[in-house]
Amino acid sequence: MSQLSPRQQGFRMPAEWEPQSAVWLSWPSNSALWPGHFDLIPAKFAEFAAAISRFEPVRLNCAAPLQAAARQALNAARADLSVITFYDHPTNDVWCRDHGPLFVKNDATGEVALTDWQFHGWGGKFEAALDNQIPARIATALGMRRFAYDFELEGGGIEISGTGQLLTTEAVQNNPNRAAGRDDAAFAQALRDGLGIDEILWIGEGLANDDTDGHIDNLTRFFSPSGLLTVVEPDTSRPNHRPLQANRERLRALRTSAGSAFDIVELPLPEPFRLASRDLPPSYANFLIVNDAVIAPIYNQPGDDRALGILRECFPQRQVVGLDCRVLLIEGGALHCLSQQQPA
Repeated sequence: MSQLSPRQQGFRMPAEWEPQSAVWLSWPSNSALWPGHFDLIPAKFAEFAAAISRFEPVRLNCAAPLQAAARQALNAARADLSVITFYDHPTNDVWCRDHGPLFVKNDATGEVALTDWQFHGWGGKFEAALDNQIPARIATALGMRRFAYDFELEGGGIEISGTGQLLTTEAVQNNPNRAAGRDDAAFAQALRDGLGIDEILWIGEGLANDDTDGHIDNLTRFFSPSGLLTVVEPDTSRPNHRPLQANRERLRALRTSAGSAFDIVELPLPEPFRLASRDLPPSYANFLIVNDAVIAPIYNQPGDDRALGILRECFPQRQVVGLDCRVLLIEGGALHCLSQQQPA
């Protein structure tokens, strides 16, 4: 790695709404992670890839023995296979947001590079040795510069404004399963240097039953440099009510990079539900922004239409597409968790 940091060389992590060249996904390979439901997963995954392919290219981490079946599923989902590229990159799991690289761009030269952080299955909960190799494999495949960091960081744990601010949660970044023995000041400096960040903004707790311990992409998302969508639970009897209320208060006190209060839009949580013998953490905030569209999770609930309407108001220049994510959520995540955008 060069002695000069990405930031010193003019790189920054773009906001998700900035132009993209592709979205990366990691094809499902481990049936044990979807107990009793794996037969539904390839088709659902292909449906998501097909939705992306209508707006931009898709790049798939997919071990060679899985590629024929994956193509069959993508064909059945009417994906545009002309814009889907397979890479013989074996993985442990599907959550490319967390094990994939965090791409950075030099606006002056146009160069896109990647940052490679440690991924250990959300604090050691799951096997992730193959997943942790994905950024290096992608750098080699694309002939891209790679900046490696020894700190544990997951893409779902951060939100980027595009104007120098990063939003995250104490529940994840300060959790002993990631932070034990860490030099916190060095970690914060690595975020600034690696991703071109001026300011780190914090909220507190995550959703109940979230394996990640509280990723920000289930909670609060930038929809513009000065706009935040945040989930709320109006039912005072539910466990998410008080933590989300506390997060909402902290957001109110934050300021944009220009010094003004954020425009905060509330996004109600879906009704809780249970599948495969576990209580699941559904959220409408786990959407993916792609070129000209937002692909959003829905759950076959009355609140779906309201959530899609709120997203359309926040992204008036983009088509908003809903995708049923109930079966995906068995393993704890939805569309943003599955994907990682590569800037144009």
